[in-house]
Amino acid sequence: MQHVLLNPRARGITAVRSESANTAAILNELKTTFEQFKAAREEELAGINAKFNDVVTTEKVDRINADIALLNKALNEANQAIAAAVIGAAGGINHDPDVLEHATAFNKWFRKGVDNGLADLEVKAKLTTQSDPDGGYLVPEETETTIDRILGTVSVLRSLSRVISISTDTYKKLVSMGGASSGWVGEEDDRPNTDTPTLREIVINVGEIYANPYATQTMLDDGRIDIAAWLGDEVSIEFAEQEGAAFISGNGVKKPRGILTYENVANANYAWGKIGYIATGQAAAFAAASATVSPADCMIDLYYALKSGYRNGASWLMSDAVMGTVRKWKDADGAFIWSPPAASADVATILQKPVYTDDNMPGVAANTFPVAFGNFNRGYLIADRFGIRVLRDPYTKKPYVQFYTTKRVGGGVVNFEAIKLLKVATA
Repeated sequence: MQHVLLNPRARGITAVRSESANTAAILNELKTTFEQFKAAREEELAGINAKFNDVVTTEKVDRINADIALLNKALNEANQAIAAAVIGAAGGINHDPDVLEHATAFNKWFRKGVDNGLADLEVKAKLTTQSDPDGGYLVPEETETTIDRILGTVSVLRSLSRVISISTDTYKKLVSMGGASSGWVGEEDDRPNTDTPTLREIVINVGEIYANPYATQTMLDDGRIDIAAWLGDEVSIEFAEQEGAAFISGNGVKKPRGILTYENVANANYAWGKIGYIATGQAAAFAAASATVSPADCMIDLYYALKSGYRNGASWLMSDAVMGTVRKWKDADGAFIWSPPAASADVATILQKPVYTDDNMPGVAANTFPVAFGNFNRGYLIADRFGIRVLRDPYTKKPYVQFYTTKRVGGGVVNFEAIKLLKVATA
């Protein structure tokens, strides 16, 4: 594992300025490249419509399309770097003396292995949870906040969904299914009883993820190293990779339940507890372009499958490979449905809604769901159990000191109306 021994607090402002200039340059190149792509695609479509297969033009379109994908990815990564630099440079200070005492003791334990009565200080700082400890100590509040915020910059669905902190292993929520009735009455009319709304219970259980970064004792002896920022940088990638896969395809057993693992049904037959889908119209691919059909039709249908009340905050989710395909499509008016970011801090859009890439989403194959569209903030809930625990291990990998870091997190759909899927199928 490679360690970057820099203090984000010291380099925060410089990093933000440097990356901001970088994003502006990338955005300009992206816009220019997309204009070249549109021209090449128009030339390719003209050949297709004339039943002339120009291999050179097709290769040119694919090459430019690949360049756009790389530039779009570079822009997103640059924006993430800005966010991470701001996070590393920020961080409020809790002036509670017990919290400060715990943070000071934790820092000394992290560097030297001297516990200084950390277990008792956790109680004083009100950091203890109701479960039995599994070894190690809870990180200070500032360190936990740093880790959670950096996770939000690298974990796509976490950044789009609603995130809450809980103190138990289970989160329960009652959802009203409607059914309440009402009526109009005059001033002196009787008020008969009305129907009671139906309630459904949503239960989200948390599982445990871990990371095991390590450092040399020499690095730990350097008092200028920001422990919270370093640990946040180290564990965020491991945590984000584990979380990202689970939020999409996790089975809910000792891990979050992913959006693709719930029962699905054609959107015309949608019912609560299931996620509605729109079919591509082909058994193992997107629909082929013809005089009456456009492959973009399924995306437009998916867009309108989501109720208008959810579309205001909705976004697209798909892999880079699928986005490369969608980028070639036009709507009925001949306009490309994919557009580059309007500003350097923005993301690309499809049908004027932001599109995010997550390679945990599947590719195009029979009966897969390569595209999701929804208001994930209302549709998907991530429950972080309070308390990130670190176990210091100076023995297993000498001369390195390992920091076995664990976190408990759960996730699941809480509003089945707010998310729709695209299914590769005829119907």
